[in-house]
This record gives sequence, structure tokens and C-alpha cells, in this order.
Amino acid sequence: MLAGRLHVTERALRMESVPVPEPGRGQVRIKVAAAGVCLSDVHLIDGTLTPLNLPGDVVTLGHEVAGVIDALGEGVEGWQPGQRVLLQAGERDRRGTALTRGVDYDGGWAEYALAREDTVVLIPDALPFEHACIIPDAVSTPWAAVTDTARVRPAEAVGVWGVGGLGAHAVQLLLLVGAAPVVAVDPLPAARDRALMLGADVALNPKDVGFRDALLELTNARGLDVAFDFAGVTPVREQALTVLGPRGRLVLAGIAGQQVIIPSDTRFNYLGQAVLGHYGSEAEHVAQLVSLASQGRIDLTASISDVLPLADAEEAVRRVHDKQGNPIRLILRP
Repeated sequence: MLAGRLHVTERALRMESVPVPEPGRGQVRIKVAAAGVCLSDVHLIDGTLTPLNLPGDVVTLGHEVAGVIDALGEGVEGWQPGQRVLLQAGERDRRGTALTRGVDYDGGWAEYALAREDTVVLIPDALPFEHACIIPDAVSTPWAAVTDTARVRPAEAVGVWGVGGLGAHAVQLLLLVGAAPVVAVDPLPAARDRALMLGADVALNPKDVGFRDALLELTNARGLDVAFDFAGVTPVREQALTVLGPRGRLVLAGIAGQQVIIPSDTRFNYLGQAVLGHYGSEAEHVAQLVSLASQGRIDLTASISDVLPLADAEEAVRRVHDKQGNPIRLILRP
């Protein structure tokens, strides 16, 4: 079968022919129907990110995967061939270590993929594979950040820095939980336009001289209740801290690999503010989103920027890296 394999030491993505994997005990084999291309995949290729728990130096990329169960391993119960499913973006080993699909073990940029039976999630016939595959990261990561880490409440003023693959979904999900106003912040005009199309109340350019005054006016001089950094850029954190209000929370959903500096502990402490780290999501968040999508509460149609053949994975990576067409998510179809 064809698979997109990352050779870690060389930082090279190669489309290779590999054997179709056989499911072991407690595993199912999935005939992949759709797999998302995430900025994290690009960063794995360019060396910004490195697998921490990969046993070897080659891995099939792809942590956003959906398809049809093709075969069952020994001891698998409750699943059957032909069922439409998505795969959780990772799993925990016996020691509780979080392992990421397509990073620490083979993922879904392939014709077939293996999954532990407890990481498989049933999806309804009405949910397209292209929509389902991006739920376990592009949608569930901001959903977990909004509902669990930040615990956003109705009528709270929220800012979203970075309206890319994660931030675009955050805008929609914040509307779902009743945040108001929802302020999108991005230096790219196309990203700001997209945020408004998705329902943001206002879209601001962080480079504008009057940025802080404009945001404070939107919040009646109080400032933001929650600020999300989905860009993973140090200047974002610095700017967000200047417009946080009393009891305000800055949520770091983007990873910069840099220090987080609080310029004044006096103001920070007096206002009772907080900086919260966030990473990924849990199984329940994916299940919640599948239910919401099934009930028509969220529509991911606008999230699918294009669908490419698996053989064109390198082209998809280039387009994400170059932000060609300002994509939310590109999908690979075997």
C-alpha cells in the first residue's frame, strides 16, 4: 500500500510502498477514507517538532483519520467490518504516557491504518469522512480549550489570536457556548475575513496602532475575560496580557517553545489573572463533537479547504507551509 513516511533523521517525507498492516490483539484495521494535513505535520517534517516516543526513526504521518473498519484483531469485541469510524489522535500506554498517532506510532497517511480498539469512535452515515477526520485535533483541541481549560461561560468577552486551523474552529465553538463578544485577532486580511464569515463579532489587526483602544472599547473598558493564543507566537502572549480584564485567563493553546513573561506581577496579582497551558483533548471531547455534528449544531463544511489524493501529500504539505489559499484544513484521500 502507499504511505506517507517521515524519515526523522533526514527530515524527509517520502511516499513509499509498504505492506498492508495486520491487526494484532485488541486492534482493528481501518481502510482510510480521509486524513487531515495539520501544521504539526509540517513542523515534524521541517524539524520544529520531533517525536519523543517513536521506537525508530521512520513513521507514517497523519493523526486526523477517518474510514471504514476493514479487519479485526484477536479479542476485539463490539466492532465489525464495514462500520464508519474516526480514530482518536492518540492513546496512552500502560504507564500513562500520551502517544500521538502519526508521531509516536504509524498514522493515517496511508491506505490502511491500525488502531487500538478503544481509540475507535463510531460516526453516523450523515457525517462525511472529510469532516469526521479533522474532529480529533483541529476541532477537539479548541473545544477542550474552550470548555475545559478556559471554562468559558456565556456572555464572557473572548479574544482568539490566530484564525488558522485551530482558531477558526474556536470562533465557531465560542459562539456555540455563548461567548460575547468574540474578537478574532490576526494580521492576515484573509484570516480576518474568514473569522467574520464564521461568526466573529469583530476581527482586528494586532499590528494596528489603535488595537488596544479598539478592544477595550468593545468590552466597555473592562478587557477580555479570556484570551486564546492559537498562534504559538511570543508577541501574541505579550499583547494578550495587556488587554486581559479582572480574573482574565490567557490560554496557551499554541506552542512557541519560549518563555512566558508576565511584565508586572503587581497588576497580574491584583486583577487575579491566570495563564493556563493547554494541549490536545480527551476522548470525551471527540465524542461530544461527533454528537454535536450529528445534531447539526456545528457544520465543518467551510473547514475543508481542498481534498487531494494521498499521492499528492508532498504538495499538500507545501501548500500548508506556504499558507497557499489560506487553508483551514487540506484532506488526503487514498
